[in-house]
Amino acid sequence: MKEILLVKHAVGGRTFIHSEQTPAIYSVTADGEAWTITVQITPMVDIKEILQWKEELNVFLFQEFEDQPTLKIWFYVKDGPVTYDEQLQQLTIHAEARIDYLPSEFGI
Repeated sequence: MKEILLVKHAVGGRTFIHSEQTPAIYSVTADGEAWTITVQITPMVDIKEILQWKEELNVFLFQEFEDQPTLKIWFYVKDGPVTYDEQLQQLTIHAEARIDYLPSEFGI
């Protein structure tokens, strides 16, 4: 399975992190009814811009399989905190909800 992480400003807004274009070390863990996404920030990422828009972030995971359709997971940050640890150079996003769906089912 191939997985791509996107961190965007709003749904159709600017992309801050795209792991296929710029490789990123990240993890997504379930935390009860919420999820924690951590990303190691590289010098190519403008962390100040991300933090400026932290209340309007959307996080997406695309899971691509050889034998089944791509699964898209959309995490909603809502009121979940977004923090940055400068020493660790680690962005932490807490998402309160998520939707899993197959983009192929929403064609025009």
